[in-house]
Order: sequence, then C-alpha cells, then structure tokens
Amino acid sequence: MGRGARQGDQGSYRMLLLDSDLEWLLGASWEEAISKLKGSTLYSSLDSARNKIYASKCEGKKIGIDQCKKSHDASKDFMQALIKGDMQIVRNFLMEQNRGAFLGSDSSRTLLLMDATGSMSGLLSAAKDTVCTMFERALIVLKEKGLSQDSFIMQFAMYRNYNSRENKILEVSSWETKASNLRTFMNTIRPEGGWGDEAVEIGLWHAVQESQTQESIAQVIILADAPANTEENVKVKRANFGESYWNNTRFSVPTYYKDELQKLKNKNIPVHAFYLDSYAKENFEDIAKATKGSCKSLDIHSSHGAELLTNFVTEEVLRKAGGESAVELYKQKFVKTAYTS
Repeated sequence: MGRGARQGDQGSYRMLLLDSDLEWLLGASWEEAISKLKGSTLYSSLDSARNKIYASKCEGKKIGIDQCKKSHDASKDFMQALIKGDMQIVRNFLMEQNRGAFLGSDSSRTLLLMDATGSMSGLLSAAKDTVCTMFERALIVLKEKGLSQDSFIMQFAMYRNYNSRENKILEVSSWETKASNLRTFMNTIRPEGGWGDEAVEIGLWHAVQESQTQESIAQVIILADAPANTEENVKVKRANFGESYWNNTRFSVPTYYKDELQKLKNKNIPVHAFYLDSYAKENFEDIAKATKGSCKSLDIHSSHGAELLTNFVTEEVLRKAGGESAVELYKQKFVKTAYTS
C-alpha cells in the first residue's frame, strides 16, 4: 500500500493487495470469496474478517494465559516448599514435571492431524494455546472416573502439500502424555505452503504407519479447511519437484487418501473429521463415514473458536479413553451450552 503526493486529498491513498496473500484471512476458498467482494464492500468485508480472526486469537490467548497462570502458581508453591523444606510437595512437583510418556498397551492413542498450510494460522495458534487445557480437563475427568492419568496418549502431526519439501510436507511430534511437550512442538510450527486441495493422504499415510506399530492407534482426528487431493492432483503436484526428488524420500511411492483410509478401516480405526471451511465439508463427511467416525464443522474464527476446539478434541479423546460416561461428565463440568451450537 502507498500514499500519493497530494497528502490527504481525496484519491491520494491506495491499497495494492496480492489476492493470494488473503488466504490467511479468507480461508482455503479465498478465490471464491474474493470474487464475491466488490467495490465499496471490499475493505469493510476484509476488515470484518480480520477483526473476527483477531477476536478468536485473543480468546485462545486468554485460555493459554489462564493455563500459564496455573503453572506459574504451581512454580511459586514449589519454591515456597523448597524454602520451608516441605519435601512431599517438592517431590510431587518434580515427579509431575519429569513424568515421561507411558507407552503401555492399555493407553488409548490418539493421532491429531492438522493442515499446516497458509490459511491455517488460526487453528495452529489455537492448538498451541489450548493443548494444555485439553490435557488438564481430560485428566480431571479421568481422575473422577477412577481411571489412570496414563489412559490416553497423543501425537500431533502437521501435513501440507507437494510444494513443500520432505521435511515440511509432514512434521510429527513424539507420543506424549505431557501437554507441555506438545506445546513446545507447536511452537516450532508455522503456517506455510498450500496448494488448493491439500495432502491429507500424507497425514493418513502416517496414521497407517503408526497403526502398524505394536502399540497401534485408537483413532485419528483431522482438523483442516481443505479437502484431500484427488489422484490426479497427487500426480500433477508431485511433478512440481519431480519424481526424481520424491524417490529419495519417505514418500517415494505415490498414494491416494482413499487407499490409506481403507487400511485404517480394515483395522477398525475411526477417523473423526472437523472442517473449518465448507470447501472441505463433503470430502470430510465421506472420510468420517467410511471409517465410522464423526464429522463436524469447527468455526475456529468465532469468538469461542478456541473453546470449541478444546471441547471437540477432548471429548473424542475421553470417548476412547473412558467411554461415553466420561464424555458426559466432561460436558457437565466444562461445556457451556452457548458453545455447542
């Protein structure tokens, strides 16, 4: 954007915007959205979308700040215990801080797949801000149900598209029972890349790899605003770097999301799909239906988007780890009716 030489006179100021740079603002269907924005409504529409996104991010930050305050207070209590020589409090604090991932076969393993392309900054920010709250709430419910705090374990995996190199098309955390480690992983993730329909097949491919381990996985949750690549998409987009490049990577063999989905279906592993844009709705409904998973819309940019994300993910984790009664207890304790619509 720039200013002309007339210093404030009418017509002296113009904004020049590259349409593709508005993807973070308008979502995966930005091209369709831009075509509907005309003349005098353009600025007001973009301003409204921007304000909505920042309001949502502020709500997510508030959840994150509340969680940080609890950690801060716990640290102060630890320091006071050290000063007073209360070794029981000191011991409990250190055990919790240094607790590693329990990889026992009784743990319900949930893989959370997220689209990490350019339009997904809102989701990635919310996931980072809310992951500790997800774990805290789940542990409270499990404790009240008399279940182990190691009843569930999670892994985060980010997928992009074939205009991203091998190290970026799929980024994966370790399996964790500690939310702080997943938050640390999310701090390294930036929204980048993207190419229309995205490489959901890469995320599902990773899910299949994890299902083939001794521990396997209990379920997959996908959060995204764009549908999976078609078979033709995969062929054309892989040509961007060329098969000579991909042949020397983990992804040497092209795959299609339906093929990976069938492998998960054969193992009775449900895929729950949450779409952030109607652009992905039909495809995500098909994905969920094929594996007997659930499919819902997630308006991450609403004023309560971060809270909705927290509820959606935590409920599915608890459903596998503690059953429907655990989900009902969670709703009674944490879900406000205004957020469920």
